[in-house]
Amino acid sequence: MYPCRILFICTGNSARSILSEATLNHLGKGRFEAFSAGSQPTGRVHPAAIEQLAAQGVPTDGLASKSRDRFAQAGAPALDIVITVCDNAANEICPVFPGDFVRSYWGLPDPAAVEDAQRLTATFGQVHQLITRRLTALLALPVESLRRDELQRALDRIAHRSQPLP
Repeated sequence: MYPCRILFICTGNSARSILSEATLNHLGKGRFEAFSAGSQPTGRVHPAAIEQLAAQGVPTDGLASKSRDRFAQAGAPALDIVITVCDNAANEICPVFPGDFVRSYWGLPDPAAVEDAQRLTATFGQVHQLITRRLTALLALPVESLRRDELQRALDRIAHRSQPLP
């Protein structure tokens, strides 16, 4: 599986999944091909997500809020991994995406839900830092040589190793 194709999925596809997609495509440099989608896409990428990515030197060209339906259609890229990044702890409904791939749940608080303008940038920064830590651990995996069950366990360990934000 090269490149390893990963879909990051959440509800609105405006922040967490977008941050994950852009950061993995940047850090993965062709070894991974990342996508993102939402079960109820907002139709726009949150401006603070774009600002956070740009501040970290991560390209933002082509980022868009899109529906998960796009990845269930004929001609869609074959996926190796689907990672759900919604926040069960906040009683958010996590989307389900059917298919034959490895699945993992990497719960992340939704920075787009922050209403305090003064906390918004800091919250996006914290969430992006957590995403980057998890993606760095993913990049360290020999995904090309892991069996499916080994990959599943490794992805789940990555989710549990990184502490969620308060």
